[in-house]
Amino acid sequence: MTGSSPAPLAPARTDGVAVDKGLKSGALGLGSSIVLGVSSTAPAYALAATLGFVVIAVGVKAPAIMLLAFVPMWLIAIAYSELNKREPDCGTTFTWAARAFGPRTGWMGGWGIIAADVIVMANLAQIAGSYGYRLVGLDGLAESTLWTTVAGVGWIALMTWICYRGIEPTARLQKVLLAIELVVLVAFAGYALVKVFGGGAPAGSLTPSLSWLWPSGVSWPALTEAALLAIFIYWGWDSALAVNEETADPTRSPGRAAIISTVLLVGIYVVVSVATVAFAGVGTEGIGLGNEANAEDVFAALGATVFGDDLVGRAFEALLIISVLTSAAACTQTTILPTARGTLSMAAYGALPRSFARIHPRYLTPTVSTIWMGIVSIAFYVGLTLVSENVLIDSITATGMLIAFYYGLTGFAAAWGFRRSRSPRDVLMRVVLPLLGGLFMLMVFVLACIEYADPDYGYTVIGGVGGVFVVGVGSLVLGLVLMAVWNLVAPAFFRGETMARGTGDLLLEPAQVTLALPDSTEATVVAPDLSNLPPGREPFDPRAGS
Repeated sequence: MTGSSPAPLAPARTDGVAVDKGLKSGALGLGSSIVLGVSSTAPAYALAATLGFVVIAVGVKAPAIMLLAFVPMWLIAIAYSELNKREPDCGTTFTWAARAFGPRTGWMGGWGIIAADVIVMANLAQIAGSYGYRLVGLDGLAESTLWTTVAGVGWIALMTWICYRGIEPTARLQKVLLAIELVVLVAFAGYALVKVFGGGAPAGSLTPSLSWLWPSGVSWPALTEAALLAIFIYWGWDSALAVNEETADPTRSPGRAAIISTVLLVGIYVVVSVATVAFAGVGTEGIGLGNEANAEDVFAALGATVFGDDLVGRAFEALLIISVLTSAAACTQTTILPTARGTLSMAAYGALPRSFARIHPRYLTPTVSTIWMGIVSIAFYVGLTLVSENVLIDSITATGMLIAFYYGLTGFAAAWGFRRSRSPRDVLMRVVLPLLGGLFMLMVFVLACIEYADPDYGYTVIGGVGGVFVVGVGSLVLGLVLMAVWNLVAPAFFRGETMARGTGDLLLEPAQVTLALPDSTEATVVAPDLSNLPPGREPFDPRAGS
C-alpha cells in the first residue's frame, strides 16, 4: 500500500439504491472486457486438460459437444447481459439473485462464485507451477509435488499482487497473455490440418467430416459426461461482467463482451477440436486421443508430432508449453479479479464484514477482498495437497456443480425479474432464453449429482459416496452454514434492510390519454442515464411510487 491515509470503505447500502463503490470507473473499454472474458476461460489450458477426456467419452463427436455446450452458455450470457443493463453491479449473481428471490438466495449465489473460484485456483496454480519448470527444462521439479506447490503458491501471490495494483495493469497483461495463447492455438490447428489434408499426418489420422458437428449416435451417459466436461471448458467469460463498474458504458459493454466472448470461444474450441481429432485420431494407442495416457494433456502428447523437428517446429512446440502456462497464469489472475469484486459488493450490502469493502486510495481496487482471495486460495491449495492429491483432483471436477448452480440461478433471476416484460423482444431475450439457460443448468446440476455420487466415479470415496459429489455439495452446505452464522452476527442484510427487493427499474410515466382500452398500460423501462426518455415525459420508480 502507498500513502499514509487508510484505504476507504465502499459506501454502505441503506436503501437498495446502487452507489459508487470507489472502483475506477471507465478504466476498461469493450476490447479489454472481451479480453478478460476470453482469457478467464483459459482456452489453451482448458483444451489441453479436457479435450482428451471428451474424446474418450464421445469419440469423433467431440466437436459436436463443443457446439452443444455453447448453447446454454450463450443463453446464460444473454441473461447476464440483460440483468447488467438494468443494474451494472460487480456482485453480478449475488446482487441480481437477491433482487429477484431475496437475500438468502442472493447470498448463496455469491457463495457459489467464491467457492468455485477458490477451488479452481488450486488446479490453475498447480498447472502454472508445473509448466513453469517444464519451460526451463526442469522436468524433475515439474514432477515433484513439493516444488510444484512452491511454484504454484508463487504464481498465486504474483497474480494477487498484480490484481491489487490496479485493473489497468491487469488488463494490459491479459492482452499479452491472450495474444500468445491464441497465436499458438491457431498455429497448432493450422499445422495439424495441413498435415491431415497433405498426407503428412501419422497413422490413425482421420479426414474431418460434417457429421462430427452433430451428436447423433452418442449414448445418453456418454453425452452427459462429455457435456459436463465441456461446461467447465466454457466457464469464466462472466469475469467481463464482474468489472462492469470499471468499464466505460457499464450498462452495455460488459454484456456485449460476455456474448462476444462465448461466440469467440465456440469458434476456437470447434476448430482446435476438429484439427486435433483429425490429426491424432481416436485410437487407444500412441498419440491417439482415446489413449488415456494422453488425456491429462493432449498438447504435450501431440506437440512434437504436429510441429515437427525443424527449428520452426521446435520453436512452436516451446510456444505451446508457454501458451498453456500463460493460459493458466492468466486465468489465475482473472479468477482473483471477479471474486474480489463479488465480495466487495457483498460487503457493501452488509452480506460480509464491512472490511471487505475497503478500496485502495491510489489503485482504486478492493484491498482486503483481493488479499483474502489470494490467502484463502493458497491455504486451500496447500491444504488439499497435504491431505491428498486425489482429493485435489476430485475437487476440480466438483467445480462443474458450482458453475451450474450459480449460472442457472442467474438465468432464473433474469426470467423472474423480467417476468412482466411485454414487448416481443424483451419476452424473448429477458425471459424465454434466460429461462431455457437456467433449466439447462439445473439439468446439468442434477445429472452431475447423480454421476458424481457414484463411488466408482473420480479418485476418492467418502462415506461410500463419490468424493466429487461430497466436495461439490459439501461446498454448498458449507455456504449455508456460513450464511447462518453471518445471519446471527449481522442480520440487517437478511432482513432486507440494506437491499430492496424488486427490479429497481425506472419506468416511463404513462402518457395522459383520453381514449384507451380498459387494460391499456405503458411500462417502458427507462435507462439509468435517461438516454431513452422521450421529450416531455418523466420516469417513475414503481418501488417508491415516484
